[in-house]
Amino acid sequence: MHSKLLAAVAACALTALAPAVSARDANAVIPPQHQGTHQGLIVIGHRGASGYRPEHTLESYRLAIRQGADFIEPDLVATKDGVLVARHENEISGTTDVASHPEFANRRTTKIIDGHSRTGWFTEDFTLAELRTLRARERIPAVRPANTRYDGMFQIPTFAEVVRLAKAESRGGRMVGVYPETKHPTWFASEGRRLDGRPIGISLGRKLVETLVAEGFTDPHRVYIQSFEVANLIELKKSIMPSAGVDFPLVQLFDDIHSSGPYDFRWNAAQGADLDAIYGGLAGVIGGIGANTQYQALATGPALQWMKANYASGLGPWKGNLLPRTPLAANVDANGDGVAQLATRNLGLVHPMLAHALKAGLVVHPYTLRAEENYLSQSPTGINQSVVSEAVQLYGLGVQGFFIDQPDLGVAARDIFLDLSKLDPGKP
Repeated sequence: MHSKLLAAVAACALTALAPAVSARDANAVIPPQHQGTHQGLIVIGHRGASGYRPEHTLESYRLAIRQGADFIEPDLVATKDGVLVARHENEISGTTDVASHPEFANRRTTKIIDGHSRTGWFTEDFTLAELRTLRARERIPAVRPANTRYDGMFQIPTFAEVVRLAKAESRGGRMVGVYPETKHPTWFASEGRRLDGRPIGISLGRKLVETLVAEGFTDPHRVYIQSFEVANLIELKKSIMPSAGVDFPLVQLFDDIHSSGPYDFRWNAAQGADLDAIYGGLAGVIGGIGANTQYQALATGPALQWMKANYASGLGPWKGNLLPRTPLAANVDANGDGVAQLATRNLGLVHPMLAHALKAGLVVHPYTLRAEENYLSQSPTGINQSVVSEAVQLYGLGVQGFFIDQPDLGVAARDIFLDLSKLDPGKP
């Protein structure tokens, strides 16, 4: 079925289907007939099933798996004693109850992370045993008040525990994968300091691979490694993975291509580092690497082809860049709850980086799909989209997967897309 027709069908028809789909039991287990390869299309549980449970907890990951996610995604940071744990950021005041622990009050501090000032408590200043005394909490309670009922119930998991969960839940012919992200790798390896001023000096990529090898989780079909930075992915490809005897697919994440760039570009340029030694021929392809080099320099055909040839297997763009939006004159109450939160309309355009990436042979996994109204948009013709219609549209445009906070709705979208793809538009 042609992608334009499929996208049109999805945008129009699925709006009516969305309320019924959204009402699905968040604890539902996906039946066996919905498991398997699904023609290579995957659903990635973004920080687990973070629409239903506090993110980056074993309970969130477990629910994502049972809702049918093919991969679960832990963001990885390091503890003081060098253990990888799953947190959205190394600053943990928004995702744990650390502020209510008087024994840790004196560890609150301010650090400059990737050029941004952050005040709070940082994982690199806590041992794993100390972090175990904390409990997770919902990161965006105003958006997901139902998740706050779980505040204080769950521990911070280690990466090893996330891998073990994926292994334990892989049964009956179903194989669950992990999709870890290294968070602030330059900070942890080169720039960052602990509370006492000592350098952190931890390679997240090396620790990640060591953990996968130690856990016997080395099937490249069950792992993607992602990062917003470039140098650590190249190091993984050229050095770390060959030394460990493994070869996992690497995914280059793009933040907003118009306003940001890989932090390691800025750091290495400022240090006067040998950019050719670090990045190979990339600088020549994109016209140089400097403090102000943005992701849009990497979103061209030649750059994506170079990335594919040298280190990357996939691209993870922000959906707002892939499908550009424009603000509405006034917000719309799309779900009828009395609060108008839908604020944008799609322009009907697709950024050329999608075609460039697919032509280069890269898989494309955009982020992040969320069911709540304030994260959604209208179609170019003014139809209020659901997250299901958004997901079907992306599949129709050629992406092979996406990160989603409600994996059950991602699975529903994939089922709808595959059913629509069987239709013959030439028949009445």
